[in-house]
Amino acid sequence: MKIVISDPKTGKSYQKELTKDAEQKFYGKKISDVFNGELIDLQGYKFQITGGSDKSGFPMRPEIKGTARKRILLTKGIGLRSNVSGLRKKKSVRGHTVSDSIAQINTKVVEEGKEKLENVLKPEEKEGEKK
Repeated sequence: MKIVISDPKTGKSYQKELTKDAEQKFYGKKISDVFNGELIDLQGYKFQITGGSDKSGFPMRPEIKGTARKRILLTKGIGLRSNVSGLRKKKSVRGHTVSDSIAQINTKVVEEGKEKLENVLKPEEKEGEKK
């Protein structure tokens, strides 16, 4: 499982691969839950889960309870890209609880620690961006 950390102050995002032990600590946590950075070896930090996606790429939605994948009727928001107003589509999305089928968890920094994230983690490289 991969965790993506966004820093709202700098606008940068960082990726970190989780070990199996760290992964299991996230099982049962929900979108908008706050957790300590000690879970991912970042002392003094607090993070909030903002979303994620499963191994097939289906996004997590906060209003869907549980861990199951469901087909719901969407008009806007997570899981639907549309510029047409009034469009409704039936799409598959994942529930708001983290389970073993989740491949990526998106988080944001709520409380900063002593060390800067830039020093601890490398910024996420964007495709097409050269150094």
